[in-house]
Amino acid sequence: MFRVAALALAVLLAPAASAQTNDKFVVASLTDGVWMKGDLHVHSRHSKDSTNHSVARIIADAERASFDFLLISDHDNHVNGDTAHNTWSDPEFRSDKLLLLYGAEWTTVRGHAVILSAKPYDEKKLFDIRDARDVAVQKVKDGLDVHLSANHPTNKDHFGYSYDMVDSLEVWNTVRWAPNKTNLMVWDDMLSSGRKIGARGGSDSHHGTVPGSTAPQALEATANNIGTPTTWVFAPGRTREAVIAAIGRGRASISANPYAPRVELTADVNGDGKADMMMGDNAKAPAGPVRFTVRLSGKREEGAYQVRIIKNADVFATLDLGADGSVGFTDTPDAMGRSYYRIEVEGPQTPYPGVDNFQKVAGPMVAISNPIFFNFDPNF
Repeated sequence: MFRVAALALAVLLAPAASAQTNDKFVVASLTDGVWMKGDLHVHSRHSKDSTNHSVARIIADAERASFDFLLISDHDNHVNGDTAHNTWSDPEFRSDKLLLLYGAEWTTVRGHAVILSAKPYDEKKLFDIRDARDVAVQKVKDGLDVHLSANHPTNKDHFGYSYDMVDSLEVWNTVRWAPNKTNLMVWDDMLSSGRKIGARGGSDSHHGTVPGSTAPQALEATANNIGTPTTWVFAPGRTREAVIAAIGRGRASISANPYAPRVELTADVNGDGKADMMMGDNAKAPAGPVRFTVRLSGKREEGAYQVRIIKNADVFATLDLGADGSVGFTDTPDAMGRSYYRIEVEGPQTPYPGVDNFQKVAGPMVAISNPIFFNFDPNF
């Protein structure tokens, strides 16, 4: 679908010789990759505030929704940091269809975060240092070689650590959209200050459905369940490492549920009519205008979708999605300063089979993209 332009554009976008494939400050391939979807914030019975949510049930629900990856992020404080002998050692923690990530919800008095890892690590080291100064936490996190993602940064468990420590940020938490508006404000603040932090979603699902039950937990599960919202990543391969790297790069978008369309944002930098950049990519600002394309991929519902373009934390334009599921816009990024462009899509919600009250609770937000960046400095 996409191809990188050659010749003049190659000079503009070429990464340094030492850049790695997962370097988040270069333009990676727009063709060598696959879209995958999953949930990165789910609680099983190993979290004490969970109800009727066994590991087997969660994995079965994720497989039924055709997920590609999943993080079961149980609270580490409920097991004194010993995730290895609880969630990960649960005999139900297995799947032939899903990439099961290793991690936990780092649960502290200064906020919550999920840890993402492609392999088992010592969560207790992070749990034991949770009240230390940020510089000490950073050393432990780096030593474990894990991805730290701030959870629900503006609710009662707001993230109270330095955002210089995080690799990504949960801008969309749970099915209800309205409380997430302030998460976007924090994210825009960080982006505007030069921090290239990828965005992701997380259902924060704690409970399984119980047919006929009127208990609050059972009712919650009929609206907020696995994949509300769903995070999509564009990664070079179906591996745990590739999924985590894509989240850190910002090669990702978020949809309201697993069946809702995902939003994609691309940019034609040299005006040849072909996409040269996509979400998460960063390049030097060109001398002339850039043509951006927004596309909703997947099944769309009857009704109008409205596309809101955010440039540098402000609304740049609000457009109606075209009949073909796409809409374009043009702008010239600042030649010297930083610029970023990201997308929010509102419109009719897609039903979620088996999660019957989803549409009653969800609100208008359908999808959110990560930005395309210009002049972001890797040495910031």
